[in-house]
Amino acid sequence: MEMQEWSLSAAFDAIAAAAPERDMLVWKNVRRTYAQVAARAQNLAAFLQQRGLGVRRERCALERWECGQSTVALLLYNCPEYIEAMLGCFRARAVPFNVNQHYRPEEIRGLLEMLGAEAVVYHRALGPLLADALGGMSVALIDVDDGSGVAPRGGSVGFEEAAGKSAAASSLPIPSGDDLYLVCTGGTTGSPKAVLWRHADVFVAAMGGIDGATRESLAARAAAGAITYFAAPPLMHAASQWTAFAGIHAGATIVLHDDRAAFDARTILETIARERVNFMSIVGDAFARRLIDELRARSYDVASLHTLATGGATTSAACKEALLELLPQITIIDGYGASETGGMAYGASRRDAKASGFAPRDGAAVLSADRGRFLAPGEDEVGWTARRGRVPLGYLGDRKKTEETFPIIDGQRVAVPGDRARLGADGALTLLGRDSLVVNSGGEKIFVEEVEEVIRRHPAVVDALVVGRPSERFGEELVAVVQLRPGATPTPHELREFAASSIARFKAPRAIAFCDRVHRHASGKGDYRWARDAAEQALSATQNR
Repeated sequence: MEMQEWSLSAAFDAIAAAAPERDMLVWKNVRRTYAQVAARAQNLAAFLQQRGLGVRRERCALERWECGQSTVALLLYNCPEYIEAMLGCFRARAVPFNVNQHYRPEEIRGLLEMLGAEAVVYHRALGPLLADALGGMSVALIDVDDGSGVAPRGGSVGFEEAAGKSAAASSLPIPSGDDLYLVCTGGTTGSPKAVLWRHADVFVAAMGGIDGATRESLAARAAAGAITYFAAPPLMHAASQWTAFAGIHAGATIVLHDDRAAFDARTILETIARERVNFMSIVGDAFARRLIDELRARSYDVASLHTLATGGATTSAACKEALLELLPQITIIDGYGASETGGMAYGASRRDAKASGFAPRDGAAVLSADRGRFLAPGEDEVGWTARRGRVPLGYLGDRKKTEETFPIIDGQRVAVPGDRARLGADGALTLLGRDSLVVNSGGEKIFVEEVEEVIRRHPAVVDALVVGRPSERFGEELVAVVQLRPGATPTPHELREFAASSIARFKAPRAIAFCDRVHRHASGKGDYRWARDAAEQALSATQNR
């Protein structure tokens, strides 16, 4: 019997039918059930279809790097309409994609042009930014009233009008497992790229779906009752979308954080207590440190929280230890993955059992350094993390990068995201860091994430990024850009010696730049472009050694 290849739309329909009255989306004082969201998504799909958006060419007629469906930009903060817009696009066989609202107008315009956007769903407060980005571009506009008092752009249709007019499901196209899910990478180490996934692949690789799932098994899982998920990071990033959809595919209630303001740990913890959240996702130390400080400052009833998933940026051992001390009931799940792979591996830490390495998921592997073969467990070679099987098709419009990042090896399409790793004898992955963030100093390759982890352990350090800068003696030398705790005054030499007590001396930073605040992107990932500029002002840490 042939296994069903699920579209995200069809999977959602099965789940919504099984738990129609359950709360699906919670944001501030807004609550919508599965039935309400299903109806609104269906209505939006009809609206898009009436304006000519949908499928142009089927997957079988396309190359891996091509898209045969209309694309719809989402320029939105977190809100229920974000998820509804995605589901509405999927139902119309259009392709939604994330736009970072922190981009400048020229960056947004470049993204819209690159993806050939035919429509934009936007918050009214972001209308002026969108107007500057569009210039003379002609796209359909759908505005979400955010209470900002900003008027919609000329010709824009309100989201409530588009999603509020009843439409019959029978008039809509039949979705396919070959339909596309598209996510734009953050561009933290280069220009943003558009990753193309088949629905059937991302459903299993990143959104909690199971190979071999049937309508009956999806419905049974949803009907059995579910936990409450809290997607704290912005939905404009893949990891938060994946948290939300993994919850949806389990019939969960999805709580969304209002990300229009800066990350507020007090609001996060109050939300956990109010909504009795069971599972929450965060982004590394950028989120963890503020939660720790707030938990130490005040008492919160967060006993319902049993799982804290973290990914997208490093969560230091010190932060994990503090969280487990403050929240002894939780399990911390360290996730490893990328927009190009989905969730590849994980490590689970509890108060009485700390994770050692990452346990690979189905399809996860390590390629040899020359990318010619897959390493066997225990081979003493630094290779490349890779995933086989359910991986993306490629990068939109870029054959060269598609063939580099998603090569065909042993007859299989493989995703190689650019991270280095070793494969232990027990099959566990030891991650070393992204190859683009390796510094070659005096012939020694240094993975900056390893050094950052050590620097952040210093009790005077709030946050740190590590980069390379030109050096006559070493070619490149390592520089740490460090944010200190208020009142702390360690010298550059002290921080270097602290690092050298845990890692090889050649890995210890040779210079330190102190800053008021380490710059990170909204996703929590380090802003390495900013850090390289800051490194030019660094002070020597070697004291002539």
